This record gives sequence, C-alpha cells and structure tokens, in this order.
Amino acid sequence: SKSTYLIFISIVLISVAMHFKHFNKDLSSMHVWRQTQTQSTINNFYEEDMNIFNPRKNDRADSDGIFRMEFPIMQWFVASLYKVFGNHLIITRLFMFFIGLLSVLGLYKLLNELFSNEILSVFGIWAFNFSPSFYYYTINPLPDNFALCCSIWGLAMFFYWFNKHRTVYLLISSALFSVGALSKLPFIIYFIVPFIYFIYLFWLEGFTKDNLAKSFLSLSFVIFPLTWYLSVMPHWKGNMIVKGMLDNQESLSTLLDYFQHNLISTVPELLVGYGSLLFFIAGFFYLFKNKSYRNKKFYLLLSLSISALAYYFFEANAIAKIHDYYLFPFYPLLFVIVAYGAYNLFNSGLNINRILTYVSIVAIPVACYLRMQNRWNLDSPGFNKDLLLHKEALRNAVPKDALVVAGNDESHFIFFYYIDKKGWCFHDNNLTSAELKVMIDKGAKYLYTDSEQIINNVEIRNYLDNLILEKGSIKVFELIEAETR
Repeated sequence: SKSTYLIFISIVLISVAMHFKHFNKDLSSMHVWRQTQTQSTINNFYEEDMNIFNPRKNDRADSDGIFRMEFPIMQWFVASLYKVFGNHLIITRLFMFFIGLLSVLGLYKLLNELFSNEILSVFGIWAFNFSPSFYYYTINPLPDNFALCCSIWGLAMFFYWFNKHRTVYLLISSALFSVGALSKLPFIIYFIVPFIYFIYLFWLEGFTKDNLAKSFLSLSFVIFPLTWYLSVMPHWKGNMIVKGMLDNQESLSTLLDYFQHNLISTVPELLVGYGSLLFFIAGFFYLFKNKSYRNKKFYLLLSLSISALAYYFFEANAIAKIHDYYLFPFYPLLFVIVAYGAYNLFNSGLNINRILTYVSIVAIPVACYLRMQNRWNLDSPGFNKDLLLHKEALRNAVPKDALVVAGNDESHFIFFYYIDKKGWCFHDNNLTSAELKVMIDKGAKYLYTDSEQIINNVEIRNYLDNLILEKGSIKVFELIEAETR
C-alpha cells in the first residue's frame, strides 16, 4: 500500500540522516579488528587478484598472503565495485548500507509470509532497522551483514514457497541459505527449517517421489558451504571458533557471567533495543495468550530458535560479552516476536496500550541513536590514534610494495590496514633481534613501530638504520643487515 511505501521511504531517509556524518569516516570503534580484516581482503582483491578463491591478508611475511576463512563473496562484490569506481572506503560503506536496507525489505517479506498482515510487517521492519547493533554495523564492512541479508531472504522465500507451493521459490530459498552460510558459517543453521519441514512431511505422507525431489532441491545446496568450510577449516590455526566449548578454558562462573550479560544486556540493549523492548515482551505474552504456537510455521521457527541457541551455547566462550555481531543469526527470530507483540499491543482494544505503542514507535530510533552516538568516535578509535591521524604520511613514507615489520598490534590487521603495507606483524613487544634478522633476510626493508621497548632494545638497534619518519608515537626506520653497519 501507499502507506507502507511511505514508511519504507521514511526508514531510508531517517537511516541516511542518522548515518550521514559517518559515511566518510575511516574504520574505527567497536570490532575495528574485524572491519580492517574484511576491508583489507577487499583492497587486496582489487589491487592484486580478483580470483574469489584467493582472499589475501596483509600479515603475510614474504608469502602470497592467501588466507581462506568465510567464502569472500561479499568482499569480492565490493572489490568489483572498486574496479568500476576506484578504491574509496565510502563505496564499501554505501554497499553495506544497501545490504542493510535489503535485509529490512527481506524481513518485511518474511513477516508478510508468516502473518499476511501489512501493519504487523511495518511494525517489525521499523523496529528492526533501528536495532542499535544493526544500525551500527550496517555501514561497516562485515560479512555478517551480507550473510544476514541472504538468510532473511532465504527464510522469506521458504515461507513464500510454503504458502504458494511454487518450486522455484524453494530453489531460490535454498540458494540464498547456501550463500548466507558461505558468507558466514553460523548461518548454516537456517537449513534446519527446510530439514524439519521435510522430516515432518515424510512422517506424514511417506517418501513419495515428489517429496523426495523437493527435499533434495531444498537441502542439496548445503553441500556448497560444507565443502568450502571442510576444506579451509583445517588451516585455521588457533581459532577458538572451530572448537568452541569443546576447548573451553573459561571457568563456570565466567561462562555464567557471559550468559547473564548477553541475556540482560546484549539482547535487550543492543539487539532488540530499549525502544522495542516493550514489544518484545508483549510478543511472548500474546504468543501464549493467542496460542499462536499451534501454527505449523511456529514449529519451524522454533526449530531455528533451538538451533540458534545451540550455536550460542557452543560458541559462548568465543562470543563472551563483546561479540554481539556473532548473534546476528538471532535477528529475524527476535523481530518476528517484536512485530507480533507490537501489532497485538496496538490492537488490544485498550487506549493505554495504543498510546504505549505510539510512544515506543517514536522512541525506537531515538533510543537507538542515543545508545550508538558515541560509535565511530575518531578521538577514541579503539587502537593507536596516531595510525588514524597520520595515515597518509605513514602510507607515503616508504614504497607501497616494500615489505615491512609492524607493531605492536594484537589484531595483526589494524596496523597494516592503516599503513597500507604487507609483511610481518608483532604484538606485546614480542620481536627478538634473531626474528628481525630472519625477516630482513626474507625481504623486510622497514620497521613501523609505536614500541619504545623495541626501539631501545640494544640488539634490535643493530638492524635499524635511518629514522625515516616520526609521527606521534609511531616511528619508521629503514632496516639493514647488522654486519653492514
């Protein structure tokens, strides 16, 4: 309807206004580690090799830097745009923003297929778009954004098929689930929805040729993410995501603290948002009051909810208190509840509930902005501020293709992103003269460091020649063989 179009346009315009001053900012703030990792992959596709199977990192020593984790389809798409428009971070941000709007549109489609109610769907997308975490991440380079978009649309197309029984939508749904899981492994849990559906169908109708064909069509696409991750995961060294709780080093009290924090802080404050919290609580109330759990679609969503919780508890030690973007698979489930609660509260027949609904609708974007206004703060970027302040000077200090040694940087991504170089990275002052000599022998020409301890190390100073540049706490030295001094 016209009113729905107007609301969606309003969402776009308000979102643009809220993000506007951040589009031109460089990467900073929460999870800048992961952002710089993703952006570096994009840059390296653009500058070195557009082979989608060869994503590269900067912390590569003298190797080719190929580093395969999630299938980098999103990074490759952005690099393709760079081929057309040039290397500009704002292109990444605009692409991510567009993906975020597609996610909002996908949720609208999903809610419509679940409830066949336009007003309910509008409530849902309004609340979802102004989820604080979604608002923050939707202009930042993270593959999780792309995986979320594909998975929401995959779920929407599955229920569209459920309602219309046109096989092409089942095919599209499975393909989208596959791309979502390829982009980020946790989203493979979305395949549980068609899996449970066809298990139920087999139990109800038996293994008919038609049911077998449709189940194969719906589930066969899982082979692509499974093949990719089974081939690349053996090369992931020291990644706690792989083993999860099977290699847990945290105490029970610490884990319980994580559970409590995510339940009483992350979910209501960052994922749902305080502005939508009333709707979220109301959603559970009306779910039982209206006995909506008797609907077949509910059980399919319940299977996804159980899978999402199983994923959370398996990765709880890795998610800890800070990795809210690891919880993206919960998003459609949370806002199905929010949308259902908002609609039923609005139509409860009580004036007070209708007033509360209007107040919450207005409060949702306001609460989101207030919670996230300090993000993208360039005065507190989440790393050595001198990297950001003196980025261009640091990048231009030495030839772009020179191999360098850089640190301290625990992430092994942030420092290299800002100086735009490749080579060896160290952190916690863990660089010995013997290691530095090996690096020099393999082609290292310069040292970028903010570590006075490293610079003042008598043995390391034997390998330092001219001080080329000093910007704030960061110094750039030319490296030489010790015996040539």
